[in-house]
Amino acid sequence: MRVAGIDCGTNSIRLLIADVEEGKPLSDVVRRMEVARLGQGVDRTGQFNPDSLKRTLAFVDDYAEECRKHGVESIRFAATSATRDASNRQIFLDGVRERLGVEVQVLSGEEEARASFEGATSVLAPNTEEPYLTVDLGGGSTEFVLGKADGTILQAASMNVGCVRMRERHMVSDPATEAEIAAARADVQAAIDGTGIDLSSARTLIGLAGTITTVTAKVLGLDKYDPAKIHSARMPLADVDAACQWFIHATMEERGALGFMHPGRVDVISAGALVWQEIIRRVSAETAAKMPLTHTVTSEHDILDGMALWAAREPNAPRL
Repeated sequence: MRVAGIDCGTNSIRLLIADVEEGKPLSDVVRRMEVARLGQGVDRTGQFNPDSLKRTLAFVDDYAEECRKHGVESIRFAATSATRDASNRQIFLDGVRERLGVEVQVLSGEEEARASFEGATSVLAPNTEEPYLTVDLGGGSTEFVLGKADGTILQAASMNVGCVRMRERHMVSDPATEAEIAAARADVQAAIDGTGIDLSSARTLIGLAGTITTVTAKVLGLDKYDPAKIHSARMPLADVDAACQWFIHATMEERGALGFMHPGRVDVISAGALVWQEIIRRVSAETAAKMPLTHTVTSEHDILDGMALWAAREPNAPRL
């Protein structure tokens, strides 16, 4: 069966067209990512900006054409943090329906977390130690799932902290001032406190999404973005912490000069790196008394794969 998953978050919109055969991993046909910044300003105004809506729906038009061209039989479209928060979300939902002929799944934070976990763990190495803690760090929110290899989810939570939200709320200077950094750290720490996740139980910390894959590229010293090298990368905590620290204090010019850096992430990656650093430091501290965390694992597979798997499990025929 040929399916498509679409994930529209605060910062980016992504498409996965894949073939699904029972008992086998997804076989990618098309994988695309564009920075639409749908959630620009939503944290402050509570509404979608007309220009953001126009940009995002133009990409939906492109994705509809891709789905037509490749004979997609089922589509699942996820909208997450920005859409949850926007009071004028119906304009966006109607626009997607007109273009694809399917309803948007506006996922709750917990539903988003579960879809991310399914996507990430569908391709993990078999010797990965459980329980896993997956962290999907997006533009407007970050999702945590503590779970096991058989798909059992022990805990799931979402916090309204992400790279775009922290950039707009705190880290507005270039580079961020010490006062801005301190305010952002306090915000992230309070949000982690509110998740209720038992971080001390994690045996493997798995990071997902663009901020984390970009930090991974920095740790690996890549000249250009290479998903094959980034996926399943195991990195010592100290190396990841140092890369995050570099992003936090680098200028936009320095960040933009990196060969692997997507232009749409240049302004928000410092805030995202700070969020990831705070999460790693907290998980490291919480696990120290049981079995100290020594490394992180990065996955190129996340909610997008989860949506494609959902499209196969519960077919949702488009009208293209």
